[in-house]
Amino acid sequence: MSEVTPRIAALEAPYPPEIQAQFNRIMRGAPPLLLFRVMAGHTRAWDKFRAGGLLDPGPLSLRQREIVIDRTCALTRCEYEWGVHVAIFAGPARLTEDEIRATVQGDAASLCWSPAEQALIAAVDALHQHATLSDDEFAALSAHYDAAQILEIMLLCGFYRTVSYLANGLKLPLEENAARFPQ
Repeated sequence: MSEVTPRIAALEAPYPPEIQAQFNRIMRGAPPLLLFRVMAGHTRAWDKFRAGGLLDPGPLSLRQREIVIDRTCALTRCEYEWGVHVAIFAGPARLTEDEIRATVQGDAASLCWSPAEQALIAAVDALHQHATLSDDEFAALSAHYDAAQILEIMLLCGFYRTVSYLANGLKLPLEENAARFPQ
């Protein structure tokens, strides 16, 4: 990990037993991320943060979910969270190097995306830029995704914008094994 420290101190091991149990559940045995260690030091913030998590199996495929998360983090210039997600989930989500690069440097017209994924990227971009979807953007999204999926897309965009605010505002140093934005 970098020598830079976050603006708010992170918990250090050994963690209280209930926090350790939460880290174990979330991280599946891996060391807790710095963001989690910062948040866990503040009970109310940690509880609210965990309650908003959307990494459980929902109405979107892992691939769709990761495209939304990676694009949202890229648009907010949150290399910390983008890098964690790419490192952990890009392989299982079957994202190619071109697709990973396009989450940062491309747009909905990038040739690597299927028509359904183009609608997904366009929706993420619209939500980021305008905090809404036009009737045409909603119709394009509705052509590929049902109501539960559309709600999940919006929730993911909002939650990961919040995560990006946290990581960027706290000036979290990048995780050692996380991916870096393409140059």
